[in-house]
Amino acid sequence: MNDTGVATIDVVSHAATDPRSLRRFEDERFLTGRGQYQDDEYVPGALHAVVLRSPHAHADILAIDAQAAKSLPGVTAIYTAAEIEDLGPLPCSLTLKAEPPLIVPPRFPLARGRVRHVGDPVAFVVAESADAARQACELIAVDYEILPAVTELAAAAGPTAPEIWPQAAGNLALRYRLGDDDAVAAAFRRAAHVVTCRLVNNRITAAALEPRAALGRFDAESGRYRLSLSGASVHDIRRELGLVLKVGPERIDVACPDVGGGFGMKNVTYPEYALVLIAAQRLGRPVRWLAERIEDFAGGAHARDNLTTGRLALDARGRFLALAVETIANLGAYVSSLGPGSSTTAPTPAMGGLYDIPAMSMDVRCVFTNTAPVDAYRGAGKPEANYLIERLADEAAHLLRIDPAVLRKRNFIRSFPYRKPFGAVLDCGAFTGNLERVLAAADRAGFRRRRAASRRRGQLRGFGIGCFLETARGGPNEDAWLSFRADGRVEMAVGTQSNGQGHETSFAQVLSQQLGLPAEHFHLVQGDTARVPTGGGHGGARSLHMGGGALVLAARALIRAAKPAAAELLQAPTEAVLFQDGWFRSPGAGNVALATVARHIGETTGRALSGHGAHRDAPLTFPNGAQTAEVEIDPETGAVTLLRYVAVDDYGTLINPLLTEAQVHGGLAQGIGQALMEDIRYDPEGGQLLSATFMDYALPRAADLPCFELSLVELPTTANPLGVKGAGQAGCIGAPQTVIHAILDALRPLGVSHIDMPATPARIWRAIQEASTSAANEP
Repeated sequence: MNDTGVATIDVVSHAATDPRSLRRFEDERFLTGRGQYQDDEYVPGALHAVVLRSPHAHADILAIDAQAAKSLPGVTAIYTAAEIEDLGPLPCSLTLKAEPPLIVPPRFPLARGRVRHVGDPVAFVVAESADAARQACELIAVDYEILPAVTELAAAAGPTAPEIWPQAAGNLALRYRLGDDDAVAAAFRRAAHVVTCRLVNNRITAAALEPRAALGRFDAESGRYRLSLSGASVHDIRRELGLVLKVGPERIDVACPDVGGGFGMKNVTYPEYALVLIAAQRLGRPVRWLAERIEDFAGGAHARDNLTTGRLALDARGRFLALAVETIANLGAYVSSLGPGSSTTAPTPAMGGLYDIPAMSMDVRCVFTNTAPVDAYRGAGKPEANYLIERLADEAAHLLRIDPAVLRKRNFIRSFPYRKPFGAVLDCGAFTGNLERVLAAADRAGFRRRRAASRRRGQLRGFGIGCFLETARGGPNEDAWLSFRADGRVEMAVGTQSNGQGHETSFAQVLSQQLGLPAEHFHLVQGDTARVPTGGGHGGARSLHMGGGALVLAARALIRAAKPAAAELLQAPTEAVLFQDGWFRSPGAGNVALATVARHIGETTGRALSGHGAHRDAPLTFPNGAQTAEVEIDPETGAVTLLRYVAVDDYGTLINPLLTEAQVHGGLAQGIGQALMEDIRYDPEGGQLLSATFMDYALPRAADLPCFELSLVELPTTANPLGVKGAGQAGCIGAPQTVIHAILDALRPLGVSHIDMPATPARIWRAIQEASTSAANEP
């Protein structure tokens, strides 16, 4: 038995030709224009809502005059905080141990007395048309008294920073500490080498193709609310809306149609959701709202945005002894649904990455600023943790003059199960083999020749290595329900939700394997609290791990429920009946198809054959991989060309390699975007949002990316019945450090040893000029 924990490993290099790689069933309706997105839903008599938002980062609201706006033809209602005083604040659903404990100031659906970031909702206008509502917004006069604002994270906790909330002295929302400080201090005392990195993890946003949207309805007869939205995690949103509306969650139904991208930002509860519901109740008509792109930039959740100082202790041979982490994390102006988790509980199991580090400590301070709230975005904490340890590992390799690949292999976890200092337990991994595979696939041995060729053309060439460890699961519980329909198809209801990952296909493949029926015979029900009783929703790369695991258990329960009827049809003892590949068989008694048994049960009992699976207290899974990037930089302009990106990743057993590859490609694009160009920026003086449109917020285009070269390692986990590990977030976790390492490798010959994300041409050019000036001034 080797360091993998198993005897053999399967590697898939060509996902498109793998027989498991079914094309997505849902793509037919998407490509033929039959997708049903939130704003596609036609509802007769629906009113249209527009939100009036604060143009200031920090200001007192002295008065609001909406009389002129109310007299505009077509305007039905205008709500300010005074008209909805009966609504409660939006809650934070995260619980964590912190000292001082988490401060959650009230965030009401409409600002009460003071606005705290550009885009803060001030009024909600409802009209017969969206145009009429927009015109009314322009006629609302708001008298503001502008207050000093702080948007820069480094300044927020300073002694002269403006106070955003009186209950949060020094703008401190919480302090979160974890680890064995004494063990870490002792390791640093005996260390032969100490490496320190101070890193910026830049503020970004999801920029989903479909902006946020919502449709609220209220049934006066039953007293029930129904919210349809472009979102995810419908059960969590329903529970939180119950607190805002001050009604039991059983009186609220939340549903999602097709969703054009979520990436975490749509998992949370927003003010507009409560506003469309309360307006629908009061006006007796459905109310719909669709965000403009600038609203998603100003009012949607942002992500990352922290300053971290990491210190790594090493012995004389380069073995890692301890890791100490200090972080200042930005929460924005309010505490979003799960916002503090991205810098506290979420990164902890991934801290230290793939490496055997005996002692670790974390000290995180979360602060308020006059910016949009921060919440989960693809990876949520894991990208930050991996970026830190990988940057430290690369710096240590250069300090000790050790090959970065050799230093990594020297420190990889090798024995499994392995308990990390913060408690996470890894059940398997092939970290050394993955790194060796990716270096061979990327032809690292030929890099010197390629670098020399670039130099002859006046270009700088760099080769970067980056590893990653994800900790995937989300909530530890999930449910699934199966039921045979009258037409012979099987309905599968699952508490997770697709935002474009292909669940209609992959879940059907899971059940096809379990029940021996064609994958086309399954119909997915998801994202609707009225049809799916419970659910942990989307997030944490959990769908196949948790939802797929629950489906397997539901299939087993269905087979158990069907076996007595199968025995009756076969005229055999129940204990003598076996199920395999869609058939019940009994030696000497013949066989009968599952579909036949289901039809018999329906005809004789009047009830559908069904099964429920509850996947409870599931452990984390640990997707991981090794990746390389190769870049070329023009030293005259600082422009970066990403020439090649190669990855060898382990996502456990693959259900559909083509879908897995697609998920990784999407994550890589987002991770590369953060590394090279994406950046939410505020004016540090007045707090204005400077990157409020796609004219100012750069996203990677196809021309900015190479053809990704991905090999998939299949090393099954024991954390679920399928052996899957989750692939939805991994690319976003692995790419930033890999690209930055390639850039630094290209720049080090010029004396550049550090650069923060995003590594824009301007930032690279400045680093080159500063290094040149420094070299010229040396004696």
